[in-house]
Amino acid sequence: MLAFERRDKILNTLYREKKVYVANLAKEFQVTEETIRRDLEKLEKEGIVSRTYGGAVLNLHTNEDLPYQTRFTANIEAKQNIAGKLHPLISDGNTVVADASSTVLEGLKELNHSKEGLVVLTNSAIALSELSQSNINLISTGGTLRKRSNSLVGSLAENAVRHYNVDVALFSCKGISMTHGITDSNEAESNVKKQMLQQASKVILLADHTKFDKIAFVNFVDVSAVDFVVTDEKPSNEWLRYFKEQQVDIIF
Repeated sequence: MLAFERRDKILNTLYREKKVYVANLAKEFQVTEETIRRDLEKLEKEGIVSRTYGGAVLNLHTNEDLPYQTRFTANIEAKQNIAGKLHPLISDGNTVVADASSTVLEGLKELNHSKEGLVVLTNSAIALSELSQSNINLISTGGTLRKRSNSLVGSLAENAVRHYNVDVALFSCKGISMTHGITDSNEAESNVKKQMLQQASKVILLADHTKFDKIAFVNFVDVSAVDFVVTDEKPSNEWLRYFKEQQVDIIF
């Protein structure tokens, strides 16, 4: 078993039980306790767990559906870094479908200054407000307002997305894992995102380095469904090999 596969199995146990013990994991995977400690150390550095005497506990925020304002201010420099790398992937006059994530909003703000004639279909109430005086031609999906995330969701939003065929889909996520794919914390939002990806010729995931090796509540798309991943830091060699196998271009 490869190291990343073992860590994902450890994560699965953590999501079920909230706590793991080094000795038990060493027996389960037939490896040394030192190997398990290194696994837990890596997960701690990524902010997923906190190590305790003899084991580790899951950091609850990993699977938390945070309010929009909290998400907007978190890792803002990383999001702006990602936004600045979008220019080569988007052309003047492109049609774009964009989710309600704070990372995608930063991307749209950046594209507003560098591209002309963009048409953007979005379920983000914040984007509709903040970009209302921009050069972007905005189309709202409509739908039920989910106040916690300022997103429009439900059958109205999903049906609206089905009416359009677009050049590019821009979306983000709560976690990306080699074994669980791309995950999010809310099912209603995930359903809208899934429809968005189906309507696009080019699919671009915007994910800062904190999203890697994390698993959130809802599985909604395989990594292989994405054409480009744009992130703020160089991923590990393990991830670079994985993206190559999945035929996904990585920009960092």
